[in-house]
Amino acid sequence: MKNNGGRLRHQIVLVPCPFQGHITPMLQLGHILHSKGFSITVVHTQFNSPNPIHHPHFRFLSIPDGLSDQIIASGNILTILSLINVNCRAHFKQVLADQIGSEIVCCVIYDELMYFSEFAANQLNVSSIILRTTSAATCLGRVAFHRLKQQGLIPFQDSMLQSPVPDLQPFRFKDLPTPFSRNMEAFLALVHNAYSNRTSSAIIWNTMECLDEFSLAQIRQESHIPIFPIGPLHKIASSSSSTSLLKEDIGCIEWLDKQANNSVLYVSWGSVATADDQEIAEMAWGLVNSKQPFLWVVRPGLIRGSQWIEAFPEGLTEAVGERGCIVKWVPQKKVLGHGAVGGFLSHCGWNSVLESICEGIPMICKPNFGDQRVNARYVSHVWRIGLEMDDEMERGNIEIAVRRLMVEEEGLELRKNAKILKDKVEAGLQNGGPSSNSLNDLAAKIMSF
Repeated sequence: MKNNGGRLRHQIVLVPCPFQGHITPMLQLGHILHSKGFSITVVHTQFNSPNPIHHPHFRFLSIPDGLSDQIIASGNILTILSLINVNCRAHFKQVLADQIGSEIVCCVIYDELMYFSEFAANQLNVSSIILRTTSAATCLGRVAFHRLKQQGLIPFQDSMLQSPVPDLQPFRFKDLPTPFSRNMEAFLALVHNAYSNRTSSAIIWNTMECLDEFSLAQIRQESHIPIFPIGPLHKIASSSSSTSLLKEDIGCIEWLDKQANNSVLYVSWGSVATADDQEIAEMAWGLVNSKQPFLWVVRPGLIRGSQWIEAFPEGLTEAVGERGCIVKWVPQKKVLGHGAVGGFLSHCGWNSVLESICEGIPMICKPNFGDQRVNARYVSHVWRIGLEMDDEMERGNIEIAVRRLMVEEEGLELRKNAKILKDKVEAGLQNGGPSSNSLNDLAAKIMSF
């Protein structure tokens, strides 16, 4: 692994996007490539920087991102990403130049939303590879926005929500990966920068053929560079190191140990979404009234204007009793792999969907924004391993959805479909399977730089 002078020959520089759903797959990819013999350096923003303690084999280098506390507190993802891509370009170029001066950098692998990395790598004559942390179907949905806007279909009216999107099956307009922000122009600019490949040599995708076959085939026809779908990354990464930005409550595992097999509904809205206290109250009473055991992640900051659960209505905690376990954050892969968990009420972030699929857990989909809507459509209508809550957040609707999944015949059918899909994924990960072959091809591609 060394050349003359003791310099590392195959060093890879990773540039993650500083949100939990993006940091996790990038670090998982790092562990996969490290197991292949590559040296890993992670260049990250000061905002949401990963914890180096959990990844002792990696080198971590921080660069200034220029984000004020006010910008971060706003939660405006488009503004944050736009500023990062402006503010970090020069800093990253300097760090990369310093790395080249002391070691041989094989390539830069950057999150699709951290496209400043490509410019710096190109200027320094270093090969770059894109990591896409969403499904391939989401890519098609995002890229379609420009065409739909030119056709006068964006922004779309509420009356169009259930209508199919032209030339984009199986999407309805409500399934499009619309942004958290209402600033459509800023979103279209981000999409253009993230999906207009200029000089990068390949694309890595955290997906696999049996999940995204049609979308991957369409993208391959239009792409002039190779595509490597090597997911699900969390199943390939040998390391069990935590990638969480929040402290995980492992006490919930002891609670799960006391529950019956397939009896618990796991509930989590991920690391970004928020809700008002009324929505949370309706969710809580719906879970209680379903009379099913539940493990509920109420992340600090989930309830707007509250630190944690102090906004719960009077009597709710007593009503939950022993049937429910409410925690701030959990080791999600362990939870979904626990025998007591029989369903997942989810925001449908891509990492959560992949982790649920890999454990054969059926889902209730309550997406908020972005790719979550695409994923929910696939879970409920393409793979048929879950059901989507189209109705408002009301306790009666939630109770009905929980009982449909956990008690009624419909849930048994969804669980059967989830087991079948899980087996397909596992087959694709075996030696000689599509994901395994794609990973070997990726390693060979990197070695060729």
